[in-house]
Amino acid sequence: MRIYLSVDMEGITGLVDADDVQPDGRDYERGRRMMAEDVNAAVRGALTAGATHITVNDAHGPMRNLLPEALHPAARLVRGKPKNMGMLHGLTGAYEAVVCVGYHSRAGALGVLSHSFMGHEIEDMWLDGRPVGEIGLAHATAAALGVPVAVLTGDDRACEEMTEWDPSVSTVAVKYAHDRFAAELRPADEARKAIEEAVSTGLAGSRLPAANPDPAVLTVRWQSASVASALQGIPGVTAKDSRTVQAQGALPGLYRQFGVWMRVAASMTNQQPYC
Repeated sequence: MRIYLSVDMEGITGLVDADDVQPDGRDYERGRRMMAEDVNAAVRGALTAGATHITVNDAHGPMRNLLPEALHPAARLVRGKPKNMGMLHGLTGAYEAVVCVGYHSRAGALGVLSHSFMGHEIEDMWLDGRPVGEIGLAHATAAALGVPVAVLTGDDRACEEMTEWDPSVSTVAVKYAHDRFAAELRPADEARKAIEEAVSTGLAGSRLPAANPDPAVLTVRWQSASVASALQGIPGVTAKDSRTVQAQGALPGLYRQFGVWMRVAASMTNQQPYC
């Protein structure tokens, strides 16, 4: 059984602030250790469920957060960037399930470190008219590849967002949001035990959801009208208003195209993710 772990950082046990998850943050080194421990708990759960091949994709920020020597030896790590499929790089239909570790809620939600891919730069996103963030877009893209999302870990708001998207996915809340930079934390050992147990049982019960319409329509509202204007130079991208663009296409190709949008936006802005 081949299992794919997509690992973000904002939803990791114990982390609540930009200083916990950004490479220049004063608590970043502690944060990356906490990240590795959540991943290792998920790996142990996958092994208990019978996994024979486990791929871990470091999907946060610079994508060089996880130290190979800190990971369970059964896992193979995909590290660094650029990756043309970003948070799902390397995922194919050869995998039986996806586990999302350390995920967070979308832009506008009052979850811990909530945003959609680019901090303040992306204000809102919709997939076929449905509000979406990193959770929903990853889920829909994995489904298009024929792979179900089995488990998601993060704060309670991320878990609620996943359940709204697909109630069959097992979720583990490792903290409970009080605000965007404050949370009640589950004890680390308790949280990791819960992750391990959820993965070991959730993989057995995972099922592929109904696919999104083909082609799908992705709509993104940017903070900057300049970004929206520049993106209209990409064939197939059209404007809904001065700051909102959309395109249609089949997933996962649309997900990959969205990665190009983000690279264009990053080249035009210099905004910190959590300012």
